[in-house]
Amino acid sequence: MRLYALRGAAGVDENTDTSILAATTELMYELLERNDLGPSDVISCLFTLTPDLDAQFPAVAARELGFEHVPLICAQEIDVAGAMPRVVRVLMHYHAPNGHKPQHVYLGRAMALRTDLDSAQ
Repeated sequence: MRLYALRGAAGVDENTDTSILAATTELMYELLERNDLGPSDVISCLFTLTPDLDAQFPAVAARELGFEHVPLICAQEIDVAGAMPRVVRVLMHYHAPNGHKPQHVYLGRAMALRTDLDSAQ
């Protein structure tokens, strides 16, 4: 086993509790599914939101998926002019067998953020 890191992002439809939780839930589910992981494999998650999203913490969605014993933190992305609006991102650290190939996940319009990653599509 060794330590790996995954990246992921998803577009959020609007700045509401429901939209932020829905986008985060879908993102976390896809990261776990594509990488054959469960919450017990995860060491920590850092979530960020673009400055236009402040209606809810993405960590709430992760806790509802079984991450209640995983250290989670939420932060705001820097406000770069011209950056894609309404995006939730995650950096996940986890244990997996040697030779595991991380499958990063970029959903919906957030796919445009990392077109260089085949696994993100």
